[in-house]
Amino acid sequence: MIMKLRYFSLLLLTGFAATACNDLLNEPAENVSYTEATNYKLSENMISPLIGAYAEFYNRGWEYFPLISLRGDDVNSGGLGDQPDFTETDYFRYNKDSWIYNSIWKEGYKDVYFTLSAEDEINKYREAGASGTLADQYIAETKVMRAFLLHNLTRTWGDIFWPISSDPAVMLQAEITPKNEMLQKISDLMDEAIPNLPDANPRDRSDLRGCVTKYTALAIKALVNLDLKNYQTVADVTSQIIASGKFALEPNFYDLFCNIQTGKLNRENLLEWQFSDYGTGAGDKSTYLFGFFGPDGWTPKVAGAGGGWGFYEPSLKYIKFMLKRGERVRLETSVLFTNRGIDEIKKDAEFTVLPAWVSNTTPSGDVINDYTRALFASGKHYLPSDQLTPGRTDYGTNKNFICIRYAEILLMHAEALTQGATSTAMTADAAVKLVRDRAGLPVLTNVTNAQVMDEKFAELAMEWGTRFYDLIRLEKYSELSYDGRTFDASKIYLPYPQTQVDMLPALKNRNK
Repeated sequence: MIMKLRYFSLLLLTGFAATACNDLLNEPAENVSYTEATNYKLSENMISPLIGAYAEFYNRGWEYFPLISLRGDDVNSGGLGDQPDFTETDYFRYNKDSWIYNSIWKEGYKDVYFTLSAEDEINKYREAGASGTLADQYIAETKVMRAFLLHNLTRTWGDIFWPISSDPAVMLQAEITPKNEMLQKISDLMDEAIPNLPDANPRDRSDLRGCVTKYTALAIKALVNLDLKNYQTVADVTSQIIASGKFALEPNFYDLFCNIQTGKLNRENLLEWQFSDYGTGAGDKSTYLFGFFGPDGWTPKVAGAGGGWGFYEPSLKYIKFMLKRGERVRLETSVLFTNRGIDEIKKDAEFTVLPAWVSNTTPSGDVINDYTRALFASGKHYLPSDQLTPGRTDYGTNKNFICIRYAEILLMHAEALTQGATSTAMTADAAVKLVRDRAGLPVLTNVTNAQVMDEKFAELAMEWGTRFYDLIRLEKYSELSYDGRTFDASKIYLPYPQTQVDMLPALKNRNK
């Protein structure tokens, strides 16, 4: 679903802003404000609050994903720069007064409450005579968005608030919910949503192409139950996704991340944030600020293409891990090398001679020059300069942001089976084989849990903090103490933002 959105503001009690639109696809949406004057008898407009919820869901600040994804041994902060709290977090030195922490909390809850507000509006259309079946579907979609947001919040802070009302002021009187109870509530929310969602790959939806479906909800249910170590539930849920036959791995790993035509709404993706420049070289666009991930210095194949900030760096530990495995397909895609970075790898006696393909020139012909902030950049958040629409120069413009993909489903399935769960949908060996085949690696038999976790490290590096949360769940804390970092169980969660502690009674005395 590609949308040009014109935002309106709906002032909520805590100053959150909400958005909506009442037109789809490539047409500009008119301003819509939910007021007493809204004619809820116009049933065709019931989709408006849902579209507004999607618009807000896709509208992320640059800091949202990096903070959630930073703390694993697969990724580094990429130097101090002008965001010291970001780098300090990478080293597990947390600042409760950080504006970044407060922003992630506020942005997450703002959009949680927006989905609840959208539900209220959808129900008003239902009460005025709109289709109950469609209303149930639209509300189910808002629940999936809310579940994704809440899962990120509870992974980051542990015990948080379970929202019960679209009125954010209710939080002022609320008690916090323990993390495991939060996870179970999210799982239950997905059980509510699943029966009312389209039974399709998101790309195959005819109404809102690329938006959430039954399988997105199943994927989120699998993720939260993995955190709960409910391995049989993970196996059961991933089995449903696998058995549907609606998903497949993109044959070319590089094209999944670095080719607009192939990567957008790929059959592998169960959830992605959608962005567009609407096929024009100037004017309106919707985009994530991918410049955060890009190299601070490069010579692009297409002259004039802008570079990035260099704040998100694949770790040397990850790169050496991949080289030892004989990886090329995934490593060449996942990492943008500088010559300085290559020299750093060679300082290790085990890697004095590197494969010829390890180069500061990407497969697409962009040259990554040395820059101060980092030795490497993330290839998964890179868009080759020749993929930009002519006239566009901002790094990554028109690239979608992948949130959940089928490779992760396969590897969660394998992980659950190696933890004692059972399934008739696919064996652990078969699930791992699919992922390794694409990477050009030999077949493994009788795969162990350790081998599956290595496969997740290789496949999902730099994506959504997967590596960090895997290590936390398995209590492999020593892996996180690397390259000058010291980690222990007290560092699993960030401190609550002090601004929120000062406002919310239930958070008082929670920061130790």
